[in-house]
Amino acid sequence: MEFLDFLDRAEIEIIKLVEQAGYKTAENTRLCLVSNNYVGFLNKRKKVLIICTNNAKKREGYTILRKKDKDTFERTALHIKKALRHEAVHVAQECNDGNLLNIEKKLSISPSKIKALKESIKISGEEEKERQAYILETKPKLVEKELKKYCL
Repeated sequence: MEFLDFLDRAEIEIIKLVEQAGYKTAENTRLCLVSNNYVGFLNKRKKVLIICTNNAKKREGYTILRKKDKDTFERTALHIKKALRHEAVHVAQECNDGNLLNIEKKLSISPSKIKALKESIKISGEEEKERQAYILETKPKLVEKELKKYCL
């Protein structure tokens, strides 16, 4: 899977925890065709975490020809890493019987993510779960901790 090339050690660990929780990972499934704006999904019923690598690459103008462009690579990698962490939060929520995680109340969503939050709510219909995933997607160690706490 190509998206693995964009990850750091923390995200590789998150994938291992997601798999230990009984979920599979997949890349560029038909679900990714819903919109180029989405870089990740969680199919709860099938227990599959999906990364839309092609969408991340399109958003950042990443192509094989531009692979040497470090800035484009880093922006693409950031999208993929955040998507993986975001969907992993949903895995932890599912491991918690579909409930919200017990995280610090002082943590809040970045104002720059409000538009993305609204788009995610359109698909999932679950505002608080999405809000929690957006809060934690920039905190890989906390995502790891929550997966261990609720899934293992």
